[in-house]
Amino acid sequence: MKLINFTRVIAFAVCAAAPTYAYAASVSGAGATFPYPIYAKWADMYNKETGFRLNYQSIGSGGGIKQIKNKTVTFGASDMPLEPKELTASGLIQFPTVVGGDVPIVNLDGVKAGDLVLDGPTLANIFLGKITKWDDPAIKKLNPNAKLPSSAIVVVHRSDGSGTTFIFTDYLSKVSPDWKSNVGASTAVEWPVGIGAKGNEGVSNNVAQTKGAIGYVEFAYALETNLTTVNMINRDGKAVAPSSASFQAAAANADWEKSDNYFVILTDEPGPESWPIAGATFILMYKQAADPAASADALKFFDWAYTNGRQAAEDLHYVPLPPAVIAQIEKTWQTIVGPDGKPVFTK
Repeated sequence: MKLINFTRVIAFAVCAAAPTYAYAASVSGAGATFPYPIYAKWADMYNKETGFRLNYQSIGSGGGIKQIKNKTVTFGASDMPLEPKELTASGLIQFPTVVGGDVPIVNLDGVKAGDLVLDGPTLANIFLGKITKWDDPAIKKLNPNAKLPSSAIVVVHRSDGSGTTFIFTDYLSKVSPDWKSNVGASTAVEWPVGIGAKGNEGVSNNVAQTKGAIGYVEFAYALETNLTTVNMINRDGKAVAPSSASFQAAAANADWEKSDNYFVILTDEPGPESWPIAGATFILMYKQAADPAASADALKFFDWAYTNGRQAAEDLHYVPLPPAVIAQIEKTWQTIVGPDGKPVFTK
């Protein structure tokens, strides 16, 4: 099996042959691993076009929130949107970049992607430790034609603070009262069972190396590792496969325009084609920029990505934001100001 080997830090220096631009000495970001594949692709493309240097550390959403609050990076990245009152208290804004999906992945001999289907309550009971064998009646009922082994289920979960975990546990909290009351939804939870691994990369590698394992990762990582993805029964009772189309279906009901500070959670959305474990990923920045030049350069990068990086996002099975939402985000950027009170970036 191919193991994932995404470098955890993007650090593209200015190329000698690149055009000369007046950029800040350093623009740094840190946080979510969920969007790391597309941020890495965008950074590479932008570097080749402009010579811009971006330092992004893929350390998990919990780390990204911590670093932006400690003012050690230009922007933080999180798959868990911060509530409006927390943003206000911290002097932050947030805006989404792309939509993607968490997917369960398994390592079972003779089982290919799409062969296995689970529903929310069964998935929750596996991660609660209530279902411990692959031939459990609850799994067999959903997969009457599958040849399921009687071997133990090995649960693999994130060990670090993670927006991927937030999306996953938020979904489980919506479909399982036991999960909601005993574990809950957060970037980090007290896991009832399982092996912890750092990052989407760590979960992918652990599942790849462990027979009988089940874990959860962002879809791009599942594709890179060539591991077996599990189909899910969604809120409408339909079995759906993870794909750009099913993520888009989940995002179709998102009302970004009326949301407060883009606080939108896309798990367990209605619709026969909706993937139930979908989510947006977000950037966090200070309204009062400590380094106006760096903040402006970060916004230039994301502005370029919204316009020029759509196809790259789709190629990695993320869903680009609608133009109307991007226009709204550009207005939000005007609230990021320097010491003179003027916006640091204006198109």
